[in-house]
Amino acid sequence: MIGATYCFSLEKGALRRILFHDKTIETDEDGFIQDFDAWNEDLAQYLADAAGMGPLMSDHWKVLYYLRQYYREYELAPPIRMLCKKTSFTLKYIYRLFPAGPARGACKLAGLPKPTGCV
Repeated sequence: MIGATYCFSLEKGALRRILFHDKTIETDEDGFIQDFDAWNEDLAQYLADAAGMGPLMSDHWKVLYYLRQYYREYELAPPIRMLCKKTSFTLKYIYRLFPAGPARGACKLAGLPKPTGCV
């Protein structure tokens, strides 16, 4: 995507930065966005492209928007069972949508901080 660059430091624990449409967006060392409000659909698509996922479709957006809504309310990612129940998707299907998984893949694209227990 034009207008995006990914800059980072190789130091352990260092913040990384994405220069995206003339805005600097900080991420942790694993690429999780640090400012929940910096997220938008274009950024999510950029991150999906960078992960080799291709265009995000309606089922991807259903998961991403549910994750954001839940995080906005509770300030943490939902349990995987709840994510499956609320989206009506099986865990197997969520892994097909987000090959890196619900935490490392979907939460990252939704602009959530790295979930606890995510290694």
